[in-house]
Amino acid sequence: MSQTVRTSPAGSERVLSEAYDTALLDLDGVVYAGGEAIAYAVDALLAARAGGMHLAYVTNNALRPPQAVAEHITELGVPTEASDVINSAQAVARLIADQVPAGSKVLVIGGEGLRVALRERGLEPVESADDGPAAVVQGYGGPELAWGRFAEACYAIARGVPWFASNTDLTIPSARGIAPGNGAAVEVVRIATGAEPQVAGKPLPPMHRETVLRTGAVRPLVVGDRLDTDIEGAFNGEVDSLLVLTGVTDAAQLLAARPEHRPTYVDADLRGLLTGQPEVTVRGGEFRCGGFTARAGAEALELDGDGEPMDGLRALCAAAWTAAGPGACALDAGKALARLGL
Repeated sequence: MSQTVRTSPAGSERVLSEAYDTALLDLDGVVYAGGEAIAYAVDALLAARAGGMHLAYVTNNALRPPQAVAEHITELGVPTEASDVINSAQAVARLIADQVPAGSKVLVIGGEGLRVALRERGLEPVESADDGPAAVVQGYGGPELAWGRFAEACYAIARGVPWFASNTDLTIPSARGIAPGNGAAVEVVRIATGAEPQVAGKPLPPMHRETVLRTGAVRPLVVGDRLDTDIEGAFNGEVDSLLVLTGVTDAAQLLAARPEHRPTYVDADLRGLLTGQPEVTVRGGEFRCGGFTARAGAEALELDGDGEPMDGLRALCAAAWTAAGPGACALDAGKALARLGL
């Protein structure tokens, strides 16, 4: 895909919740972490919806079915219907259904969300490689997923059964920190079998297709915390994105982002939906946002001024991304980010 290389976060005179009709929100690290609402998330989402923005929740986590996820979000304080939740289990179930006969058995290595999605497509979930499955599907099963489940996947794959994965996120945010995600479990099976799965989740096209089919969004804004899934998925789908710094990605990783990982907008948390976005201006190799001015030095990114830390980060992004062009910025950003408390 040929796209213009983004060299700076974009500005928006309009409030984002008014400029876009639908927010395609990631969940883990954006709305909640470890099941608890992230600071400001509930109030920001309620305000965005009150202003007319449709809220849709798009997650690579295939553990729970949409109804359970919707009930959880509702309990946090944002009334939500199951139809507002799109997950990678739904995307991978459609991918499998397109390739196997109707009513086929599918060996499930994961949680209830996969089983619900498979049944929705007229497929039959089974538990053993000896049940004659036409496919193997692997999704996040939570920390209690038994080691023997990986063995069942390996037995079936060794017999030539095609292997599918809901997503390959290596990590997942939790209340205690960063934990292994489905991608780590997929690696176990990959190492044991030498096989490669077909993957449905963000940032790949099957997930974008599922989201568009289910939401009907006309002018969507992808909102996420991960560069390699949320932001790259938006890039692949050619839609705008907002990165929030409440989950996996930190400021240093953002500055080093390759073109496909550079978000349209950057903000601290979901309150960014309720504001416009300041423009970054450039003059003579210096990038200014708010009260901050950034530049790329010979060995490090440099920052002067004061004001809102996010403005300083936006200016630094422009300096780093411009210096890197189609690559990743390798300039030291430690001193500049320390000035911002990041």
